[in-house]
Amino acid sequence: MYEYILKRSKRRTMSLEISKDLEIIVRAPLSLSKLQTDSFVEGQTEWIERHIIIRKKLNESQPELAKEEIWELRAKAKAVIPLKVDYYSRLMDLEPTDVKITSAKTRFGSCSGKNSICFSYMLMLYPDSAIDYVVVHELAHIKHHNHSKLFYALIEKYIPDYKERTKLLKSQF
Repeated sequence: MYEYILKRSKRRTMSLEISKDLEIIVRAPLSLSKLQTDSFVEGQTEWIERHIIIRKKLNESQPELAKEEIWELRAKAKAVIPLKVDYYSRLMDLEPTDVKITSAKTRFGSCSGKNSICFSYMLMLYPDSAIDYVVVHELAHIKHHNHSKLFYALIEKYIPDYKERTKLLKSQF
């Protein structure tokens, strides 16, 4: 059994994360018992082992960027991503309430419950085709706030080779 950090909040589901420091973080609803979270972690052994390896590789290969480089990536993201969002939102007929560029290190994009989408400036380190996939992925969350079959069918309608593009995002690390 792995040791883990338990973070409880007003949420409905449980999630696992491997931190940069290789700590296992479990996020759980307030109502779940320690026994339930222990059972959840035990059932995720393969996922944990696989993602510890991924995180180690990520830590080894993730570039330490200078302030100038970060500034340049952020400026490029602010110039490139809104244009892509505009193009795909018209194509998909899905309109975000806001588009922001963040300094997120653990995710490329996110979509809030209010349909505001955020993108990490780190996306600028990837090929255009990978960036397009992330934009379509986040726009698809406006219609489907989950990762269901319908969600991926919507992505596939606009990015038929999306599975290959996700590999681009993973292959850098």
